[in-house]
Amino acid sequence: MFRIFLSVRCARFYCAVATLLWASSASADGLTFDQALQLAVRQSPDIQAQVARVEAARQAQGPADALPDPTLILGLDNVPVEGPDRYSLSSDFMTMQRVGISQRFPNRSKLKARALESQQRTGLAQSMADATRLHVIRETAQAWIEADALHRQLALVDALLEENRLFEQAVRARLSSGQGNATESIEPRQEAAALQDQRDRLLARQRQAQAELIRWLGADGNQPVVGAAPIFEVDPEHLLHSLHQHPELDVARRQIEVASAIADQARAEKKPDWTLTLAYMDREDFSDMAMLQINVDLPLFSGSRQGPRIASAEADRLALAARAQGVQREHEAMLQSELAEFERVQRSLARQQQTLIPLADEKVKLASAAWRSGESSLTELVRARRQRLEAGLTEIELVAQRDQIAAALHFSYDHDSALIGKHDDEY
Repeated sequence: MFRIFLSVRCARFYCAVATLLWASSASADGLTFDQALQLAVRQSPDIQAQVARVEAARQAQGPADALPDPTLILGLDNVPVEGPDRYSLSSDFMTMQRVGISQRFPNRSKLKARALESQQRTGLAQSMADATRLHVIRETAQAWIEADALHRQLALVDALLEENRLFEQAVRARLSSGQGNATESIEPRQEAAALQDQRDRLLARQRQAQAELIRWLGADGNQPVVGAAPIFEVDPEHLLHSLHQHPELDVARRQIEVASAIADQARAEKKPDWTLTLAYMDREDFSDMAMLQINVDLPLFSGSRQGPRIASAEADRLALAARAQGVQREHEAMLQSELAEFERVQRSLARQQQTLIPLADEKVKLASAAWRSGESSLTELVRARRQRLEAGLTEIELVAQRDQIAAALHFSYDHDSALIGKHDDEY
């Protein structure tokens, strides 16, 4: 009778675990993976700030190559300051009241360089916005996966706690029938305390994961996670080929383009600007007069003025180009490292699922049979149960690590594919 009871309880334990895990994915009352990404993009202050910067750059792009505002000229010419006619505006025929307008015309190369710089700054702002958007999506995805894994681990521990309560009742019934020894009644309580410690640690991590979701989603991050994350295919060859799509690399390239436009502006300073002035002079009791004047800048000292500015701009451009090369190499190394870690996690997960968990299940079964027959102590059975729990928790942890790495790789190097494209209008 007791053997049947124990077998039934073990079966119920694994059924409870399966039920809890399936319930977490089947429930529709909570925060799904896709919903989390959409909410993060809509509500992230970081993304909103970058969108505002893009708009600011676009607004500045229009007048970038416009002419400077004209200058209104109002004045008095040839007013006597001595003699009997001093300060008179009508006594001397040379005294004139002037009204005119002056317009400065920067050289065409300078206007073109300004327009190009403004255009490149808009592109840089857009690249930075894209990088921020993907960063927010990537971090949200990893936080959701972490929260989901902890939810599943807690379900596993809670199921074992319930099974342990029934197990303790079985041990007491065994002792009441005169089998076993009194010390066996302590083992289930010790295991329950250890399980509670394990549960407290998982709850603390769950709160941390929830806090991370709140960071990206605001109040919506308080919702429990439901469903499952999509499976992101990891194709090393494709990812290496798509390395250039990483948003940080695009930002580095845009910075070089902005620096090149600034250098073009510095070179354009060597070409003269010119100014056109038109004026009308009114004279009392004499005929009025008109004036046309053209002023041309003379950049005669380019070696000490424009030259250093050009050299400075070129040095900045070279520095950014070197930095872009460094960023490229850094991300190549990071990608190789993440691919290596992904492969390691996959191999470890396969061993866990194909070898360690089946062995842990078999050990629990053998330890249970040995204890029932009196050939082994209850301590060995409790240890076997603990090892089975650790194997289950490790499996969930490895699945989460695999999914986090795959999501990070996807949203860094392969972010133009279906998942993001599906929500482009919403994002």
